[in-house]
Amino acid sequence: MTSETGDVTGTKDKHYNLIWYVEACLSNALRMETYIKDAERENDTELADLFRKAQADSRKGAELGKELLRSRLSV
Repeated sequence: MTSETGDVTGTKDKHYNLIWYVEACLSNALRMETYIKDAERENDTELADLFRKAQADSRKGAELGKELLRSRLSV
């Protein structure tokens, strides 16, 4: 069996991968919100700060991915 290269989905692998990356970053940012609240509930500021940084990094990755996707799909 061969890999899907856009024939079935209509989306090239590189675009699909970029879409997946953006979704994964956004999903991770949402998950980190839960982890932040869990750490705060336990008064663990060190852990909450780690999750806030991870959340910010995920948001940044999503924004970078969206910018790249926007530029590539508008061509």
